[in-house]
This record gives sequence, C-alpha cells and structure tokens, in this order.
Amino acid sequence: MSVLSKILFLIALLAAASGRVSPPVALAAGILFGLSLAHPYPSQSRIGSKFLLQASVVALGFGMNLEQVLKAGRSGFLYTAAGIVFAIAAGLSLGRLIRVRGNCSYLITAGTAICGGSAIAAVGPILHADEEEMAVSLGTIFILNSVALLIFPLIGAVLHLSQSQFGLWAALAIHDTSSVVGAATRWGAEALVVATTVKLARALWIVPLALATAAHVRSRQDASLGRANIQFPWFILFFCLAATLNTYIPALNRVTPVLFYAGKLGLTATLFLIGTGISRATLREVGWRPLLQGIVLWIIVATVSLYFIRMGSIAF
Repeated sequence: MSVLSKILFLIALLAAASGRVSPPVALAAGILFGLSLAHPYPSQSRIGSKFLLQASVVALGFGMNLEQVLKAGRSGFLYTAAGIVFAIAAGLSLGRLIRVRGNCSYLITAGTAICGGSAIAAVGPILHADEEEMAVSLGTIFILNSVALLIFPLIGAVLHLSQSQFGLWAALAIHDTSSVVGAATRWGAEALVVATTVKLARALWIVPLALATAAHVRSRQDASLGRANIQFPWFILFFCLAATLNTYIPALNRVTPVLFYAGKLGLTATLFLIGTGISRATLREVGWRPLLQGIVLWIIVATVSLYFIRMGSIAF
C-alpha cells in the first residue's frame, strides 16, 4: 500500500502541475488523497508546499504592474486597517463566547483577519503556541480554504459580481493566498490581478500584527522577551521586485509571460499538496469549538466585506 500511495501521490502531483487540472480539482484530489491514504511524504509535502507557494507568488509578480500593487496598498489602507481591527475584535469575542481553549482562538482570528496560515506561522512562535494548537488552528483554516475555493465562484455567479468585485472580495474574505488566487483564476484574468495585488498588500499587515502580539505578550508576562521570533514574509519583497522588473524593463516582456504561467501552475500544485495535508486525524484534532469559531467569523467577515463591496464603499 505504501508503494501504491507513493505512485498515486506523484502521478496526482504531476497532473496538478501539468496545467491540465484546474485549481479546485487539484485541491479536491489532494483532500481525497489525504482522507483515503497514508501520506507517503508528509514532512516533505509541508516544506515543499510552503516553498512552492512563495516561489509561485514571486513568479506571478512578473505578470503584475507595480503601479497596481502600490494602488492596492495605498487606496485600501483605511478599509484594510478597519477590516483587520473588526475581524480581530469579532474573532476574539467569539472565541471567549464559544470558550475556545489556549491560543487557538487568537491564531484562528489572526489567520482570518490577515492571511491564513502565514499569519498563524508568524504569531504562533511569539505566543509560544504548542504543536497541537498550531495543528488545530491550521487545520481549521485549511478546511475553510477548501470550502471557499469551491463556493466563492458559485456565490459570485449568483450575485453577478464583476471581475473587480470578485477579486476584491476573494482577497478580503478568503484566508490563504493560494486559495485566493485559485478562486480568482476561475473568475478571470482581471479578478486574478485584483485578488493577488490586494491580498499581498494585505499580507504586509503580518508585520504590525506580529509586533503588536509580541508587545502584548511582554506586557502580560511583565518581562522582556528579547527579540520576538517574527517571520517576515520576504517573498512579498521579491514579488514587488518581479513586478518592478515587469513594469519598468520592457526587454523582459518575452520572458515574463512564461514566468507568470509557471507561477499559476505552481499554485495549482500547491493546492494539491495543501489538500493532502488534511487527514482524518487532522479533522479529529480540529474539534468543534475552533471550527465553529472559524466558520462563524469567516461568515461574518465574508458577509460584511461583500456588503460594502456591492455598496461601492470598497473598490479597487
């Protein structure tokens, strides 16, 4: 069975990276594999998905215009800040109401408010969260990412959202960058540009959140913790560099479309790897309280952001 699972894993991964499989299909195949078979390469898959995600996002920068990225960060500063504060306040209140134990409530809230697993990975070490708390929080986020990738395009079709509206909504309401891009890819090229630029601009808020978390931990312990273990998302800087090269060096126009396409293929493969990490043990670990908090908070954030987008209060 171990040999069979290795063969099936490698075949499915190659299919996901071939360009002939859509992102939702790749994710669904990964989840089916994770629930049905023992993962033959669990640690390698976790490391590989993280690296592949970051490399793919950088490659997508070669299909972006730097002015659009700067516009997303500049014009959306106020509503992004307001949205993050609202999500954090709502999430922590829900956590207390549902009585989510330990650091799980804060980790799930941080992942929902900013950028899913990246935010959890950044603030987890600062909180000294244990492996179980990290697994529960990441499991909750990954489950909701999977659901979002499948249902957001359906909701967008029912509500007749424009390319810009859907891209903005995906960036504000879906947790991880990979799922944001996966959903936006199904909607169209313009939605993909909007979703990626807004999401990456939003991901920069990991830094102030991590610093604020470290300050809060220090104040609670009434002692200095020294330098906090803050994991800065360096791949965002490389994304901006790629966008700069694409914007201001026309001679690269023959190469940049190839790199951009490679980034899209890499993201599809990443979704398969993420899906394989959701096993039956992960589902049991998550439990109902953290999952309930994550679902309710996600519904609130998605509904409120969609309302203001359709009202025209939030625009790209």
